[in-house]
Amino acid sequence: MFHLSHEIKNTLYRFLLMGGVALALAGCASEEIKGPKRELVFPPPPEEPRLTFERTLRSSFDVKEISAADKLRQFATGTMGTATALGKPYGVAAHKGRVYVTDTVKRAILMFDVPGKDFKIFGTEGPGALRKPIGIAVSSQDEVFVADNSGKRIVVFDRDGEFLRAFGDRTILKRPSGVAVSPDGNTAYVIDTGGIDTQEHHLYIFDAKTGKLKQTVGTRGTQEGEFNLALQVTTDSEGTIYVTDTGNFRVQAFNPDGSLKFAFGNVGRKSGNFSRPKGIATDSDGNIYVVDAAFGNFQIFDNKARLLMFVGRRGNGGGPGVYLLPAGIAVDEDDRVYMVDQFYRKVDIFRPSRLRPDQGYLGGEHLTKNKQ
Repeated sequence: MFHLSHEIKNTLYRFLLMGGVALALAGCASEEIKGPKRELVFPPPPEEPRLTFERTLRSSFDVKEISAADKLRQFATGTMGTATALGKPYGVAAHKGRVYVTDTVKRAILMFDVPGKDFKIFGTEGPGALRKPIGIAVSSQDEVFVADNSGKRIVVFDRDGEFLRAFGDRTILKRPSGVAVSPDGNTAYVIDTGGIDTQEHHLYIFDAKTGKLKQTVGTRGTQEGEFNLALQVTTDSEGTIYVTDTGNFRVQAFNPDGSLKFAFGNVGRKSGNFSRPKGIATDSDGNIYVVDAAFGNFQIFDNKARLLMFVGRRGNGGGPGVYLLPAGIAVDEDDRVYMVDQFYRKVDIFRPSRLRPDQGYLGGEHLTKNKQ
């Protein structure tokens, strides 16, 4: 008589069980889906939509072709096969169709090339090895700047992840958490969060090419121009520098020379207030996007600090627009928005409702034009 091993029996059982579940789900889906699928838009109807949820990135499988072996392994075991998934993402930057995510558990940068259907992980070895990458930015010259919080330095890679240089050291940086680059790519702005037992809460201005420290802005305090556990920094097309001054529950804006421009926000639970501001980004119109980890959303302000709308909510399940521990945010050249959630280990992508899915860098429009 032919006897099956215990392992083969278990595998066959999984096949049969998952096959039954798949059939059941298919039956449910055929009953539930009637007519065209509704898009998730913000603000919701009857308001005119400004942002449309587009997709979520969780692992390399979200951009790369899945092999037959991986499909079989997923079907048989429920595992992700050879996929590389986000561990604990924090920061995000997007440039020309590529999405760069800092991961504090993997101690690396995960790069999702969406139109190119490619994936890469870098910053794990050699002179560019990272210890705790948090903030990230991509310059107009395709250089990737990473704030290595535990390494106490800024590490610079090319667009493909090759190490270029590093600057800052333990004599200057204590807890670098955010980095941004001027529109011309020549100046780097670094937020040093500091700690509860130090006054060294600063915005540093570096020469982005040589790494020379040019200026130190601010110290710990509550007055305008001072910081209390600031976390992230970004710039707009005009060169204005925006900082999430987390412990002071506000955003501060600075001119390129480091002088204060204005500040806005205060602690509260209403729209337009802040509870735990983290990530910050700007779009092509100069609007300011601020992530609030306590609210589970990002709020959008115009360049006069007037609230325009908010996107997302706190909740279970981690579906589109649902967050528990949001962190970094980025806006690309086409005004697509990228929102990181650490708890659900994902990056949600929102498309301006004026764009079709196939438009812009992420939609592959530029690849199509180059082939023509």
